[in-house]
Amino acid sequence: MKPVDVLPFDGQALYYGQVFSEEEANHFYNTLLATIDWRNDEAIIFGKRIITKRKVAWYADDRFEYKYSGITKTALLWTDALLDLKASAERLTGDRFNSCLLNLYHDGSEGMAWHSDAEKDLKRNGAIASMSFGAARKFSFKHKASKTVVSTLLETGSLLVMKGACQTHWLHRLPPTKKVDTPRINLTFRTIVY
Repeated sequence: MKPVDVLPFDGQALYYGQVFSEEEANHFYNTLLATIDWRNDEAIIFGKRIITKRKVAWYADDRFEYKYSGITKTALLWTDALLDLKASAERLTGDRFNSCLLNLYHDGSEGMAWHSDAEKDLKRNGAIASMSFGAARKFSFKHKASKTVVSTLLETGSLLVMKGACQTHWLHRLPPTKKVDTPRINLTFRTIVY
């Protein structure tokens, strides 16, 4: 399957569409919901500790530490389901990943503000493979200089790969919506340099 680049310039965001069947997507959704060690996310914003409704988890090859939004997290070791999904991401993209940040959005009221994944621990211009399970959600990009906005719908069982200069030139977000009342699980496979 040939992915479609949703960005018009300055980086790549390759959307592969649904890479898993509905049955496979449902299986992974239910498995991840039941077996991942989900925790409410924490962030330091303007000096204040914020606890989000959204839940997160971080898994990796080793129990290394990862810092974002002012909080340091220690990775858990891969589950069997995550190893299967990592192998699929690596086979489809040709990239290698050593960690995965997972997000659980309970419904459309939970989203993610504009940001770029540019933490110093991340491989510079490395690929981030984003898999979605559960509710389909709109995902948007905004160019940092031109303010151009492009959006795409991320379906259950789909894969989106952000790479090249994407994080340098583009912000991305998961906008809240009143139209979605079911959960979505998102996995972002990435490479931490340590």
